[in-house]
Amino acid sequence: MHEAFLAEIRAILGDETPAFLAEMDRPYAHTLRLNPFRENAEEAASPFTEGAVEWCADGRYYRNDTRPGLSPLHFAGAYYIQEASAMAPAMALDAQPGDRVLDLCAAPGGKSGQLAAALRGEGLLISNEPEPSRAKILSATMERLGVSNSIVVNSLPEKLSPVLPEFFDKILVDAPCSGEGMFRRDPATRSEWTPASPAGCASRQAFILDHAAKMLRPGGRMAYSTCTFNRAENEETIAAFLGRHPDFRPVSFSLPGIGESENGCLRLWPHRLRGEGHFLALMEKTGEPERDSARPKSARPDKEVQAAVKMLLDIAPGLKTLLDRGEVVRAGEILKLVPSCAPELKGVKVVRHGLHLCRIGKNYVEPDHALCMALHPSDVSLVREVTDEEALPLLTGETLPSDARGWLMFTYKNMPLGWGKASGGVAKNHIPKGLRIQR
Repeated sequence: MHEAFLAEIRAILGDETPAFLAEMDRPYAHTLRLNPFRENAEEAASPFTEGAVEWCADGRYYRNDTRPGLSPLHFAGAYYIQEASAMAPAMALDAQPGDRVLDLCAAPGGKSGQLAAALRGEGLLISNEPEPSRAKILSATMERLGVSNSIVVNSLPEKLSPVLPEFFDKILVDAPCSGEGMFRRDPATRSEWTPASPAGCASRQAFILDHAAKMLRPGGRMAYSTCTFNRAENEETIAAFLGRHPDFRPVSFSLPGIGESENGCLRLWPHRLRGEGHFLALMEKTGEPERDSARPKSARPDKEVQAAVKMLLDIAPGLKTLLDRGEVVRAGEILKLVPSCAPELKGVKVVRHGLHLCRIGKNYVEPDHALCMALHPSDVSLVREVTDEEALPLLTGETLPSDARGWLMFTYKNMPLGWGKASGGVAKNHIPKGLRIQR
């Protein structure tokens, strides 16, 4: 490791430096986060797991000799492979059902999935990723996890802040950083680091935070996090931000297994806990929020949309619970369910606007894969449970036998995999080709 990096570590840790360096040469812990939208996820994942992450109720360590990412359970959204320390920022932000939440730097989607789980389908989550290719990955993650109340956008912070002034109750800024906390998991990052990296990243982080501040309502909270160790990108960035924004104050908090914050800041060190390096800070914007003006109601859906919704309810009667939380919007042949509190997003590139319900035509409805993943099997009229032997063939695109007739949900261990349409003793596979496993 570079001498400049080691000098910074010695300055921060002092006598703990040898313990830190020794830990950096040991194997890292493997972790996943169970998806609470899949009610039997813990039992299904138990063959992989071997203990809980103290600071995250859904976090689990898994054995290094297992590959849960290759299991059909992963495809079904039973869990998300997420590093243990990376689970801490969302826990500190403490999103509540009904909140309006922004994940400003969201790809690949682990923290967004965690925030969505905290919202429990109520309120709104806007997940943003400035890089287009990563925004697509983010959208796919939200779909796989069955999130129904999210909007995925592809925007720069400076483009987003004028559109959504003081709109959010909670904001997470998991900022791009020099990545020193990844030196153990990904040794190649060590060679990419230079002594100039922290200062360059800190400048970028300040810019992002300033725009995030504009989007937080008075009384709202913002969590800032990095996966790096140096002070320039962490405590110094927060101190500078608070100096520029006297309407913000640090918020004290604690997390089980990690400890108490200091001036609203908390560090996670790999030699002190079973996880990688991370930093997080929690801040609150002072003042009282203004009451929102009433959002104008949309026109009554046309007869074709009403007919399509009725056909969807025949396929999935339990969809009604979701429909009550949002508004059905038509975009060409696509019907979407948009959260009731969703804002106008003029000038912002939207990758996924709410939950895609179906594609419609005259007397024709094709339910969307995203809808399947957002439903529980008990919500659907017809279900085809898939065996261990059938799972891989299904996920590669093969058909399966079925005595049913009509649209059905393929499930694995009572979790959704995708739609099928059955007739003549066969269920045709409607899992999107882009999601299928390539043999």
